[in-house]
Amino acid sequence: MSDDPTLPAKPACPACATAYSAQELAAALRTCPSCGHHYRMEPSDRIAYIADPGSFKEFSANLRSLNPIDLVGYEEKLSEAEAKARMKEAVITGSCTIEGRPAILGVMSFNFMGGSMGSVVGEKVARALLKGARERVPVIIYATSGGARMQEGIFSLMQMAKTSAAAAELDKAGVPFFVVLCDPTTGGVTASFAMLGDVTIAEPKALIGFAGPRVIEGTIRQTLPEGFQRAEFQLEHGFVDIIVPRSEQKAMLARLIDLHKGSAPSKDEEKE
Repeated sequence: MSDDPTLPAKPACPACATAYSAQELAAALRTCPSCGHHYRMEPSDRIAYIADPGSFKEFSANLRSLNPIDLVGYEEKLSEAEAKARMKEAVITGSCTIEGRPAILGVMSFNFMGGSMGSVVGEKVARALLKGARERVPVIIYATSGGARMQEGIFSLMQMAKTSAAAAELDKAGVPFFVVLCDPTTGGVTASFAMLGDVTIAEPKALIGFAGPRVIEGTIRQTLPEGFQRAEFQLEHGFVDIIVPRSEQKAMLARLIDLHKGSAPSKDEEKE
């Protein structure tokens, strides 16, 4: 697990106030050893516990964001985000195996400009979905995002349609698509590919929604119920299929891949 320099030597859990070392936190997959509180996690750490050791092969790695509407200061913000997240963009995509089962994996980072979906994020997600359809390999995406990247204007909003169209092609090919919603998953990502999976998984207590609670309260001028938009609330209301703790996700994904085997039509069936 990668070290997080922002964590003190003995951080206290925000949920139960139990103190533990950074090493204990890493060993527990960035979950509180006492109460199970799930901290946000970066793609490199997620890949390490989901993909079989040495199996992850990144693709679309050289795609970089430009400045399509010539917004002043956007290039500087991208450079700052790259240095902060140690990534070229807010999503990493690649092929891997999960307990020996081939899969295509996409993992988003909230640390890169709030996981915002600009042209490159949309393109990388779309390519992953289309690769899954073409190669008949299940696609798994770990989503975490504040929504569309408005520094790219209409080009960012177009990614909602592009990723949704790619998800439709995957569905047409009969290839399974699994989405894991992490804290937070909001905005245009929620309104597009993040809610189009065959099975929608969520991490415990993850914030999942479109607009934020404060925006909604200001619009409807009502107090929202306790736990509104958290994973448990969304499960109760049918927007999430299952909540899976981080320690159980690899086994769950392997089982889902097995359960969905044979759903894709064969080449002979396609000809008919």
